[in-house]
Amino acid sequence: MRPSILMLHGFSAHKDTWLTVVKYLPKHLHIVCVDMPGHEGTTRTNTEDYSIQGQVRRIHQFVETIRLNRKPFHVVGTSMGGNVAGVYAACYPSEICSMTLICPDGIRHPCETKFDNHLQDLKHSNYTLNIPLIPTTPEEMEDMFRLCSHVRFKIPQQILQGLVDVRQPHNTFYEEVFMEIVGETSRYALQEHLHLITAPLQVIWGKKDQVVDASGATVIAELVPGCRVDLLENCGHSVVMERPCRTAKLILEFIILQQDARGGTKKSS
Repeated sequence: MRPSILMLHGFSAHKDTWLTVVKYLPKHLHIVCVDMPGHEGTTRTNTEDYSIQGQVRRIHQFVETIRLNRKPFHVVGTSMGGNVAGVYAACYPSEICSMTLICPDGIRHPCETKFDNHLQDLKHSNYTLNIPLIPTTPEEMEDMFRLCSHVRFKIPQQILQGLVDVRQPHNTFYEEVFMEIVGETSRYALQEHLHLITAPLQVIWGKKDQVVDASGATVIAELVPGCRVDLLENCGHSVVMERPCRTAKLILEFIILQQDARGGTKKSS
């Protein structure tokens, strides 16, 4: 039996983001995709719940409620969700059998990205400038896609407008979350917890990531012995959207490898 897989999405996304990857995974796997705290279908509570530690606590409540931790599971997280997944594995080591972090946030990466420069400008403006990940016009929406994805998608103006309209009512919430995750307790949470991670770790990163620099992979590999790193050519921050098939293949390979290492494939399927 393969372990269950819990999938944690990134900032301002929702659980359906994973569908592109899930469709390339074997049908018999038990996969749980959850909306992160306050996102989409998950209730909004208070801002301390949007910090990385707060999100870890709430995801743990969810895991306990559905009894996902009856046996150790594999956790996958991307971007903000990667930061949460890593800290989760550090806080609840007995629940995690292995993990995949996809361009996770929460690392002091040695090289600055375009997004880091935006953050500097944002700080200097005392957070009065628009946050590039919270678009309010079709143009800003297009800029966000350009920032997050190396693969160029040509999106018609009406669709961009529609996407802005759908997100608009949630922008105040997104701002709260954003301020929490760039705040000092969350910004480098993953890095601060890496030494507590005991589960086998896989890191997948787009080499052309302009949001969280791929040099973060080297930082993680140096701090977590035996970590497996897969860097994807011509791929940006939106790995799940840009390379769903490759991502699914890498995750599955890693899970099977870990199970074999534990002697977990004695049963003939």
